[in-house]
Amino acid sequence: SPFRIGGAMPTVFSYFSEVLAREKRGEHLSWLCMFWMIGGIYASAMAWAIIPHYGWSFSMGSAYQFHSWRVFVIVCALPCVSSVVALTFMPESPRFLLEVGKHDEAWMILKQIHDTNMRARGHPEKVFTVTRIKTPKQIDELIEIESDTGTWYRRCFVRIRTELYGIWLTFMRCFNYPVKDNTIKLTAVWFTLSFGYYGLSVWFPDVIKHLQSDEYASRVKHFRNEEVSHFVFNFTLENQIHSNGEYINDRFIMMKFKSVTFEDSLFKNCVFEDITSLNTYFRNCTFVNTTFYNTDLEQYKFVDSELINCTFFHIRTGCQISFDDDYSAYWIYFVNFLGTLAVLPGNIVSALLMDRIGRLTMLGGSMVLSGISCFFLWFGTSESMMIGMLCLYNGLTISAWNSLDVITVELYPTDRRATGFGFLNALCKAAAVLGNLIFGSLVGITKAIPILLASTVLVCGGLVGLRLPDTRTQVLM
Repeated sequence: SPFRIGGAMPTVFSYFSEVLAREKRGEHLSWLCMFWMIGGIYASAMAWAIIPHYGWSFSMGSAYQFHSWRVFVIVCALPCVSSVVALTFMPESPRFLLEVGKHDEAWMILKQIHDTNMRARGHPEKVFTVTRIKTPKQIDELIEIESDTGTWYRRCFVRIRTELYGIWLTFMRCFNYPVKDNTIKLTAVWFTLSFGYYGLSVWFPDVIKHLQSDEYASRVKHFRNEEVSHFVFNFTLENQIHSNGEYINDRFIMMKFKSVTFEDSLFKNCVFEDITSLNTYFRNCTFVNTTFYNTDLEQYKFVDSELINCTFFHIRTGCQISFDDDYSAYWIYFVNFLGTLAVLPGNIVSALLMDRIGRLTMLGGSMVLSGISCFFLWFGTSESMMIGMLCLYNGLTISAWNSLDVITVELYPTDRRATGFGFLNALCKAAAVLGNLIFGSLVGITKAIPILLASTVLVCGGLVGLRLPDTRTQVLM
């Protein structure tokens, strides 16, 4: 799936830019960028609404269980199916038609583009005329393959080799004059923006979860030297620590343990039946003549404990807590949804101002402001504050992403646009992986390094972006 998405992104931007009028190109490309955000909102909302509901599952036959996460996958696949259907109604790229020698079809599509844009400008009477057309150089080897009399696998081998060689030549041309300097600068901007954005995107939820854990731990209840005998526990125990207790002839029936720890305790002649547990451990405890029936108390939950004449029946493996029991699962999807939704205002503003204030001003300003906003993380001491910082950061950064997409499309000529965009998009993913690894390893250790690192790379990338040429009034090559 990532492989297919990575191939679609450069093609979509390159294709769409070929049919846009110059004065509205930045705005319409920004609207196209917004659909990435709309897809993110759709996916996060569907995950929040569907995955936690185990009851939405159904069976197909006797052996196949269709769980809620599979329903989520199907729902997310519907837009992809719709896009495939929509593509059948779209015209082919004029550049491609010229390259394969279909000049008449290319001319008709160019006329259609011209007439549509002229009607939008209010000049439907303008006639489409072509005084000069530059025909792309065709690859002679591919034409010769059509008449090759060799075996089929030989023709396939030659075709694949020729295509790969052509791709390599196009890629290397992205580093030739006159686009070499622009490629180097774009590489720096794409890398820094992706590193800072995706790095902090991983760091934010983990920090929020870490703050949640600290707050949860601060409310823990301690019970010491308990002596309980002939008692039936049939209610939920949550966020508790029991130390040096003695439990004689007690029954723990149909109950849940959530973040409960028993330390240095004795259980004698007890029964544990129909038990579900989460983050529950017995440390340095002693169990004598105790029976465990239909529980999920596996061996790893007994830390340095001694079990004497104990019996286990029907032990359930794996986590048995549902989303209804584990609130953090809802929280993860909710935070992800809010962070994605916060991008909407930035997307609208960038689309409306892209052709007014210019791509470079928006790119550099957005990255510098994003870097400065990172310093407000010093004051993030609660969940609500960190979520607010996350929404502010995402809202500021999206303008940089939109302007960077537009600049990248406009700086490359048509014969190198998709290749250059694809290379930079691949670099973006590599930077994202690196950012995830570095920032993820610092969660719960220090705030200083992630904040300073993200601020530095974003500000530096923004300053490099300001050195790119202005493409607002440039005709696509």
